[in-house]
Amino acid sequence: MRIVLIGAGNLATNLGKALFHAGHEIVQVYSRTEASAKILASVLKCTYTDTLEDVTCNADIYIVAVKDSALSDVAESLQKRLVDKLVVHTAGSIPMDVLPFSRKGVFYPMQTFSKGKEVDFSVIPCFVEAATEGDVQLLKKVGLTISDTVYELNSESREYLHLAAVFCGNFANHCFSLGAQLLKQHGNIPFSVMLPLIDETAAKLYTMSPCEAQTGPAMRWDTNVMDKHLQLLASTPDWQKIYNLMSQSIHCLSNPSCSPNSSFPLTSSNS
Repeated sequence: MRIVLIGAGNLATNLGKALFHAGHEIVQVYSRTEASAKILASVLKCTYTDTLEDVTCNADIYIVAVKDSALSDVAESLQKRLVDKLVVHTAGSIPMDVLPFSRKGVFYPMQTFSKGKEVDFSVIPCFVEAATEGDVQLLKKVGLTISDTVYELNSESREYLHLAAVFCGNFANHCFSLGAQLLKQHGNIPFSVMLPLIDETAAKLYTMSPCEAQTGPAMRWDTNVMDKHLQLLASTPDWQKIYNLMSQSIHCLSNPSCSPNSSFPLTSSNS
């Protein structure tokens, strides 16, 4: 396939490399920053531009991988230029219909990306959607050249998929950040001591559900331990709130008789 990348950020960089190594021809890279476009284009052996009016019309698929807030404006700028071309975006939480094209779709690789770290795309699940069945099949075919798992998923379901990814990825990593700060502030303990625990926690999820893998004081509702932890967090009340809410949620999910909408006191000593 002849592909144009609209964007040169973390996702575009990793996706572009995967498509290139899979044998697709990356025709052009666009970025509003010329330097970014030039760097990625040199890797993908193609031309580049920092002007949407100069985006080539000679490609099979146009992949728009820009930040969510810019997606609508970028698509509108390309609307008159890309007539009868398949244009897809890569945003997990944005509906397909934000694209004002007759041939439109979504190609969403669900993973966290960084420019400086290449990923194994074969293990990344990709989720596709398109306005026509023919383009759905086309996107699946392209997806299977870089990933072992490609699913068709509509915009509504993809919003919940993205929400789940935020919990499993962004929020989990934020907890790592809080833990790292606690370690640094109280003993200057290296975060690396947590890596075996994190690795084992993740490894268990290959053989059991997250609820089955849950352990810890909140699972047991050990208020003595939780009260002590809350005291240690006295200087950071926001972290106390996070600790409370997380503990209450863990307790509720581990208790079959607990309703997801149940409320608990904000201090474990009152529970």
